[in-house]
Amino acid sequence: MSGTQKLNYLNNFNFIIMAHYRGPDPKREQFRRYLEKAGVVDSLTSVLVALYEQPEKPNNALEFVKQHLNAAGQTSADTEALQQEVVDLRQRCARLAEETKDLKAKLQRYEPEDGATAD
Repeated sequence: MSGTQKLNYLNNFNFIIMAHYRGPDPKREQFRRYLEKAGVVDSLTSVLVALYEQPEKPNNALEFVKQHLNAAGQTSADTEALQQEVVDLRQRCARLAEETKDLKAKLQRYEPEDGATAD
């Protein structure tokens, strides 16, 4: 490629880039801040980093992103529900343990372990 051809190529390339370049737009900046505040940028970044770090790249990168975004979205909602379930089950377990202790004490009054009967 001659010097003139290179210059023309670079000028065409710059023209194409500049044609697609949009200067700072308040609406775009507001939308970008909205996405950052909502955690979308962080979520997308973490999914893309996970894809990048895969030793063997998946055949369908879009499916990989969808699955990981879906999993990330469910995790926070599911985590809250599961945490509440754990609290509820622990309370139930404590109640049942206390009930079991009381029932064993009552049983002991009516059927002592040494074989003697209570009067």
